[in-house]
Amino acid sequence: MSPTETMPAQSDAAGAMRRCIVTRESLPTARLVRFVIGPGDEVVPDIRARLPGRGLWLSARRDIVDRACASHLFAKAARGPAVAPGGLSDRVERLLGDRCIELLGMARRAGQAVAGFEKVRAWLRSGKAGIVVTACEAAPGGRAKLIGPASGVTVVDTLRASELGRVFARDHVVHVAIGSGELARRLVVEANRLAGFRTMADSGKLD
Repeated sequence: MSPTETMPAQSDAAGAMRRCIVTRESLPTARLVRFVIGPGDEVVPDIRARLPGRGLWLSARRDIVDRACASHLFAKAARGPAVAPGGLSDRVERLLGDRCIELLGMARRAGQAVAGFEKVRAWLRSGKAGIVVTACEAAPGGRAKLIGPASGVTVVDTLRASELGRVFARDHVVHVAIGSGELARRLVVEANRLAGFRTMADSGKLD
């Protein structure tokens, strides 16, 4: 399940487009993951698109990254040696998950995030919430009860309750609200990319 796009998922470089080396489709960089060839000719994920070197871009999907590895497309695109390490898709998923947690932590420290059903509901009712983050394990009934009345709010549901808990120093957190602004926009972008690598197999377990 992917975030609900009611907030524009813009790339950090407005209007930037790149071509996926697997599908050959040109897409906004917000929907892609950049890779570079690092030391030892190893393929390195460049989640923030800042590392030096020629960028090799892939659609932000597990199957696309796996296909690039299996078909040796990194070497073909780089026109030189390129070694894709085992578990590259898993590494991208971890990095994207960490990036989402980092952004949530920044929002919390800035006073732009609250956790817990009642606090999130209060932010929704007051119009303070720009987006709502619900754990992928959240029970559908509880999620609908919380978010249903707030039509138009952007919902992110690609993170696990244990990951949200890390941000708020708890074992697990099910519901988080984040105020409108740049951090919320960036989180939607990263959560959308993460959704392409993550399977929500444990949904419907937490209230």
